Amino acid sequence: MGAALTLAERTRGQTAPNPNVGCVIVNDGRVVGRGWTRPGGRPHAEAAALEQAGDRARGATAYVTLEPCAHVSPRGPACSDLLIDSGVARVVVALTDPDPRTDGQGIARLRAAGIAVTCGVRADDAARGMAGFLTRRTLGRPFVTLKLALSLDGAVSRADGQSQWITGAQARAHGHLERSRHEAMLVGRGTAEIDRPTLNVRLPGLGQRSPQRVLLSADSAVLEGFAMLASIGQLADLPGDHVLVEGGAATAAAFLRADAVDRLLLYRAPILIGHGRTLPDIGLTDLAQAHGRWRLHDARMLGSDRLEVYERAR
Repeated sequence: MGAALTLAERTRGQTAPNPNVGCVIVNDGRVVGRGWTRPGGRPHAEAAALEQAGDRARGATAYVTLEPCAHVSPRGPACSDLLIDSGVARVVVALTDPDPRTDGQGIARLRAAGIAVTCGVRADDAARGMAGFLTRRTLGRPFVTLKLALSLDGAVSRADGQSQWITGAQARAHGHLERSRHEAMLVGRGTAEIDRPTLNVRLPGLGQRSPQRVLLSADSAVLEGFAMLASIGQLADLPGDHVLVEGGAATAAAFLRADAVDRLLLYRAPILIGHGRTLPDIGLTDLAQAHGRWRLHDARMLGSDRLEVYERAR
């Protein structure tokens, strides 16, 4: 299942409205098929893995990060039917599919065909990997990641607004990798007009995965190359299931005030700025409200900078 979860990450941010799923087929202790949802949502992971496995899928075990779909689409057959036809003996599922067209029906169909099904293997990891797909269905909006680069004294820029560069080259490269995993990237008008950021992916081989640029601004004046969002309440109108918020401080605070941040990327640089800009009011009326909101998921060093990844506790 770990291998299937890793495969699913290959196209995170490219498969909407379908989830990014991974599938591994094992027969007699050997991997005979691997698949992941391709950009645009088709083919599904199971279909790709079964095509690679061919006749070797008979009697095998399929590990899949999401319940195989139970509905036939004009774009392809139901994956539960493909698995049945392939002759697999067992299917291990990480997470059930909340789509009402499947939602348990795929598992039921497999079991009715005599296939052994095990559910819930690494379900939390699968939910994290498909957070965009799941958030769109539960909250009606994309999954939002807020990226902040901070000094040791908590500043996001100098007092004059200068923020290039707080972090070093490795942290910036990681930020570009994160960009490549999102369909949209959002900044405020101040950041767009003052910094004129390119907001693209500048990593070898990933330039084609630059996300759509989105501007959050109550001002209706259009900036070339940006889609416009008048308010955070319009997030549901954005295409795709993943949005990366990159700045600036006022925009970050607005998302936090609206409780519209699902994941925090904090890049802490070993520098002191002094009298720098920090986040403005995020809507807390009591310090107690700040506790229990964020869970640390990951922490690592990127050169001399420290990355901390937090998830919203909902």
